Amino acid sequence: MALLLDLTPLRVDARYRRLWTGFTLSGVGTQLATTTIGLQVYDITGSSFSVGLVGIFALVPLVALGLYGGALVDAHDRRTVALVAGLFLWVTAILNTVQAALGNTNEWVLYGLVALSSAGFAVVSPARSAIYPRLLPVRLLPAANALSVVGMNVAMTVGPLCAGFLVDLYGYTVTYGLDAVLFVAALWGIFRLPPIPPEVDAATARRRVPGLSSVVEGLRFLSTRPNVRMTFLADFCAMILAHPRALFPAVAVLAFGGGAATVGIMSAAIAVGAMVAMLLSGPLGGVVHQGRAVVVSVVGWGGAVVGFGAAVLAAGNVLHPTVALWVAAACLAAAGAADSVSSVFRTTILQAATPDHLRGRLQGVFVVVVAGGPRLGDTVSGSVATLLTEGTAVVAGGLACVVAVVLLARWQRGFLAYDSRHPVP
Repeated sequence: MALLLDLTPLRVDARYRRLWTGFTLSGVGTQLATTTIGLQVYDITGSSFSVGLVGIFALVPLVALGLYGGALVDAHDRRTVALVAGLFLWVTAILNTVQAALGNTNEWVLYGLVALSSAGFAVVSPARSAIYPRLLPVRLLPAANALSVVGMNVAMTVGPLCAGFLVDLYGYTVTYGLDAVLFVAALWGIFRLPPIPPEVDAATARRRVPGLSSVVEGLRFLSTRPNVRMTFLADFCAMILAHPRALFPAVAVLAFGGGAATVGIMSAAIAVGAMVAMLLSGPLGGVVHQGRAVVVSVVGWGGAVVGFGAAVLAAGNVLHPTVALWVAAACLAAAGAADSVSSVFRTTILQAATPDHLRGRLQGVFVVVVAGGPRLGDTVSGSVATLLTEGTAVVAGGLACVVAVVLLARWQRGFLAYDSRHPVP
């Protein structure tokens, strides 16, 4: 069995290759624009609070439209939905460029463009995820999802890094313009797809019209299918109970005696761990009991977070702060690796076990969970840290994650027996 990242999906299907390449390049552009918007808002207002509002304006439409976007994907040709939403995103990228070229000094213009971009993403994302199972056989979905994680982490690493240099050298207009140019690659990948209409619901012999009843149907399916439901519950254990990112600024100063650079090291460690895990993800395609792999991965995330918290508590006491920082970074890298493996299998189970006519709506729920879970986790970790110390809050969160996912696995034993060769929702 090959050890390194399985590139088979890229080799065997040109449609998938164009789609993956396009979305990876456009992802770099998106991260360029996201970072640049934060820089421009701060330049206009001089307020960190105003920069923080960017996240709110991005989150609200993503959560509000995530479910409806999935309903659209299940009612119409997925290529058409993705192409229209992609064109909407491209126009938004062009508008970002125009406002910078005109010398905009009103942060509310940027908030509005962020909201529009987030709304478009809420439709494109479930469409893309629902398209992949129609292009590739089930056995290649783990490899395809590993490639998606790689593409996402490349974008999250390269985009912000390049944004700082480009803004300093060429200004906001050129940087936003590069985002618009890179997004053309995503549009090309979608445009070259064949029509991909949703399969007809065998139970009703008709397609659903997008609306509230369609959304409710998707949620009802989720509530009655334990294996699919467990992919979300397991993620909640990790992202709500043990998400320490909101504590990084305080930990950097109080435990490690650092500042912004220290926060950068901790954030980068998670991405590096995820990338390394995916570069060595070849064996994942041979895993049969994928539910068991999800549980083990979430336990690994929780355990690594406990290790991070222990390093924070040891800083300045048992360990020199610099040594403790690198121990903490190693634990965060392990957490990133575990999270990326969990993501591959959770996405694969969701794609393989969900009937085609419901895939868009379930992917819409996935978008909402992925967007909302970490934000709730930030609130939980920040609240616990006000009652305890930051290090104690991190350790408690990691332990709670491990206990919660183990209890869930004992409750839903069928998830541990989930067989990827015979997907059952």
